[in-house]
Amino acid sequence: MQVITSKDNEFVKEVKKLKEKKYRDITNQYIVEGIKMVAEAIEENASIDTIVVCEDCVNDGSIDKKLLYEIAKYKCIYVTEKVFSTISDVTNPQGILAVINQNSKEENIDYSADFVLVLDGIQDPGNLGTILRTADSANLKQIIVSSDTADCFNPKVVRSTMGGIFRINVIRAENLKQNLEQLQKQGFEVVVTSLDTDESIYDITYNKKVVVIGNEAKGVSKEIQEMADKKVKIPMLGKTESLNAGVAAGIMIYEYVRNKVK
Repeated sequence: MQVITSKDNEFVKEVKKLKEKKYRDITNQYIVEGIKMVAEAIEENASIDTIVVCEDCVNDGSIDKKLLYEIAKYKCIYVTEKVFSTISDVTNPQGILAVINQNSKEENIDYSADFVLVLDGIQDPGNLGTILRTADSANLKQIIVSSDTADCFNPKVVRSTMGGIFRINVIRAENLKQNLEQLQKQGFEVVVTSLDTDESIYDITYNKKVVVIGNEAKGVSKEIQEMADKKVKIPMLGKTESLNAGVAAGIMIYEYVRNKVK
């Protein structure tokens, strides 16, 4: 097998650029890294462009033979350990990553869903990844994000989703208000979290609902609050007035789950 030994190789440079959002947007590609994530990408039939493998990890048995057999069905590029470390985005790389083509259905909202989760200006990649992972655990197939929400294909976000990124259709809304108005026309009620209400998340039903989770510091934007059908709050017994956005999203997602399974 041919092995790339130079960090100045053009292919290596192209992969390294995918760490930057602007280049991910240009190429419509992103990186997943690690044995589990690459295996999940294969299992979920993700659109894999290229798999990059550290030759030392093949030779020392770090990557099991079953996975090596599967990745052999794809375009594979082998590199030295030194070169792989320049591509990797983690402290202790496992010697395998994949370049994935972003899904092509990003603009299509599924109006047949019972519950639609919307993120309005979420900035922290850790929060975003946690929310995507939680949404996946509840079998939500789509999530709408405002244009000022952090990039869902940021390497930290992708890692945090634990494979959920392959199963959720991420719909980036250039005009979130218009998207929500269209959902309202399709029979959905828009629900926002707010401290300016006496109504609790436990006071509503969760069929045909759009739940909007707001920015970590500012909450749901004023424009979206004004068009919402309902405002609800998460009851808290202590002195803390607000919750982490990832926690708040998880509570509301699982209130929907509780309503589904009871």
